[in-house]
Amino acid sequence: MYLARVVVTLRPSLLDPQGKAIHHALGSLGLGAIEDVRMGKFLELRIQAPTEDETRRFVDEACRKLLANPVMEDYSFTIEKLP
Repeated sequence: MYLARVVVTLRPSLLDPQGKAIHHALGSLGLGAIEDVRMGKFLELRIQAPTEDETRRFVDEACRKLLANPVMEDYSFTIEKLP
């Protein structure tokens, strides 16, 4: 059993309206030192696979086919073997 942690974010070249709204709200709370905010998604997937390489293939395919929009979003992930 493996645990995959996936982070999906908008590509840096795209405007992030949610991030801008959060940035503005943080400034209103007196946290103006925060220079930029980007909003994204974090997912944890538990995967029953025989090897870490196969787990990586499953996670990459899930990201490409469903979890991330390849036109607008980037993704990264880590894999951890569970006891």
